[in-house]
Amino acid sequence: MDPVTHLLTGACIGRAGLNRRTAYATLAAVLAADAPDIDVLWGIAGPVAGLQHHRGITHTLIAAPVMALAVTGAVWLLRRGWSALPWVKSRQRMDQQPVNWLWIYLTALIADLSHLLLDWTNNYGLRPFFPFNKHWYSGDFVFIAEPVIWGLLTAAMVFPWLLSLADTEVGARRVKFRGRGWAIFALSGMVVVWCWRWAEHAQARTLVENAALTSAPVRRIAVEPYPANPYRWHALVETDAAWQTAEVDTFRGTVASDEKIDSIEKPPSTPAIEIARRSELGQVYLDWAQWPLVRDVGRVHAPGSPGLALAPPQMWTTVQFSDLRFAYSYLNFGGTGGNSLGYELARSPLTGWVYVVDGREEAGEFLDGREQK
Repeated sequence: MDPVTHLLTGACIGRAGLNRRTAYATLAAVLAADAPDIDVLWGIAGPVAGLQHHRGITHTLIAAPVMALAVTGAVWLLRRGWSALPWVKSRQRMDQQPVNWLWIYLTALIADLSHLLLDWTNNYGLRPFFPFNKHWYSGDFVFIAEPVIWGLLTAAMVFPWLLSLADTEVGARRVKFRGRGWAIFALSGMVVVWCWRWAEHAQARTLVENAALTSAPVRRIAVEPYPANPYRWHALVETDAAWQTAEVDTFRGTVASDEKIDSIEKPPSTPAIEIARRSELGQVYLDWAQWPLVRDVGRVHAPGSPGLALAPPQMWTTVQFSDLRFAYSYLNFGGTGGNSLGYELARSPLTGWVYVVDGREEAGEFLDGREQK
């Protein structure tokens, strides 16, 4: 999920009652809820390194206790630093609520595990059992950024604050640990959204299975979520020779697809494709992608690339890597049918490009408009 969802979830976990056990519980929960995404720092080494390590070891069950311990240590350091500030006059005042480090650790562990759970619900997925099991797991029923969940979590933060302003205005006694009920309501509401979307996802898959989208034998089916609308889904159907896409509306019980327009033929292998597959980008991408589409698209400049300046008679071609999980129709792939033959020029999220020269060597790698140097 997006960082905002993780941070707000952590805040709600802390305020749902754990903050009554110890001081700094909410701080620990907020830090731990987003701590696994520290792996984004791998992006400094380039976009391919970022893709390789994103949702890697920091997003595993084996790392969760270690991440929680690191967050507990960070809270301890912050507390020490705060108490040393000259304008903090009284340590006794700071410690009005006792500090229980075991509860801070348990809070951080719960918040860290919430991060893994949230990331599992979307279609990017994660590898919770890595390095023992490198398989990617994904629930595929919540979009990576869900406005409905944003609304629930934000309300849990905003409404208690507004009520505290009203109490101050009328001179009411300050309520300690305000917002517990709102936090529990938001977390419960998130679970309700998950259950609702889970049911709609199952219904969408059933509709696709019964729709007979293609006359060829089906190898596998996937149903991907859209944001906000729990009734709209993007379906993928794989056969031996092609992928068939469709748009599913579970509210109306309809599946919209045209076998001639919304079909993407599996491209033949070429020497350039084989070279690109063995490149650093190719190996990382194919290890991550669940529905990979690898195409030799000819002399096309990758987004963000200055292009190649080669002396004759050198020839070059571009190989594009895409994952059909993110080939949503609203992104407009340049073809007449949304996900149709214009897909070779698609700029869908997480698209990679490899330049191949003379069919023998790789001469540049780009991912999402950034070059891997």
